Amino acid sequence: MTTRSTTARRLPAVAALTLALCAGCASGDGTEQQPAESKSSASAPHGYVEGAEESAEQQSRLVLGDPATGRTRVLDLIDEKTHRTPSVKKPTALTTDGRFAHFHTATGATVLDTGAWMVDHGDHVHYYRADIRPVGRISAADDLAIRSDAAVTAVTGKDGGARLHRRADLEDGRIGKGRDAAIDKPVSVIPFDEHLVVVSDDGESGRVTVRTRAGKQVAAPKAGCRDPRGDAVTRRGVVLSCADGAVLVREEDGKFEAVEIPYPEDTPEEERADDFRLRPGSDTLTSLAGDAAVWVLDVTDRKWKRIDTGPVVAANTAGEGAPLLALGPDGTLRGYDIDNGRRTAEIELKAKATGRGKGKDAGTPGAPDIAVDTTRAYVSDPAGKRVDEIDYNDDLRLARSFDLDISPGLMVETGR
Repeated sequence: MTTRSTTARRLPAVAALTLALCAGCASGDGTEQQPAESKSSASAPHGYVEGAEESAEQQSRLVLGDPATGRTRVLDLIDEKTHRTPSVKKPTALTTDGRFAHFHTATGATVLDTGAWMVDHGDHVHYYRADIRPVGRISAADDLAIRSDAAVTAVTGKDGGARLHRRADLEDGRIGKGRDAAIDKPVSVIPFDEHLVVVSDDGESGRVTVRTRAGKQVAAPKAGCRDPRGDAVTRRGVVLSCADGAVLVREEDGKFEAVEIPYPEDTPEEERADDFRLRPGSDTLTSLAGDAAVWVLDVTDRKWKRIDTGPVVAANTAGEGAPLLALGPDGTLRGYDIDNGRRTAEIELKAKATGRGKGKDAGTPGAPDIAVDTTRAYVSDPAGKRVDEIDYNDDLRLARSFDLDISPGLMVETGR
């Protein structure tokens, strides 16, 4: 799943999809990728990754960018050190797959290895930290959408082309040549469950297909996705934001299907979900519903819930049992019970929206944003050049504040 920082066409946060350690994981070019442990000797301990330090705890880092100056930083949330990283000319958005950060521009994307990631083996998890290093640049004629899983990174351009890059190349510090995905007019290409979920522009309904990584079509569900604007990878499947609601593409007993989750009746066009925000690994998604409300989509129950928050510029949630977090343009962060919509807590922060106000700054580079993990939320304050850490399980207690030398108008979290 790919998480995206504020932008006019923001892509959601998806689960931390990282380095494949299991034997037999296919690479982006259809070959078999060797497990990471094979880079070391046969006597290396389980989970060993050459050049990385394993930890028992999540190694979170915040990647930050200043849209005005192009300066970038990585804030290590473990040792609280801020690392200078190469500047990017005119960044418009920032996305991540849990390890690699992608600084989007009008002519492609610059890739940074943040040196923090996790590997989920199902019954246990490995956390890693390594050096931060630039990987390279993916050039294009326009902005790119980038989505990844443990083996491939799919790059889709507005020109209708898509390329697949091997994650192993990125892990080795290079972009690699990649290869043409051989998909006609793709709008979105999302790696999922060793396949690719594709939304194609057919001029009408937005055709949804599922293909192998080699491009062979294995499913063509009846449900289409008209005017797709965002997507997210969850444990239940891939969720697409479409004109009439969401479409869940999932695998059941070896077969892929698409399930429609329509908006409540009489939902106006201006309140549709443009993108999704979520905690990686969660099945609860959020999106702004116009200027004064937030959608919460429960993928498990396949239900939308509209929560009246008042003017809002950013929202997110950790999922089941956690509050909905909504940041107002006045800098007040409020928590809401997702089940009944009641406000449960609030705290005045300095992360005020500038300019148009009343939620109009939402989704634009330079606006405040919220990133969420399993224990904390991080609220960016571009105007104040800081990031606030919030304990959302303790009445939105301000746990830490980090002063910066840049305006963090772009922010994502890695290592989770």
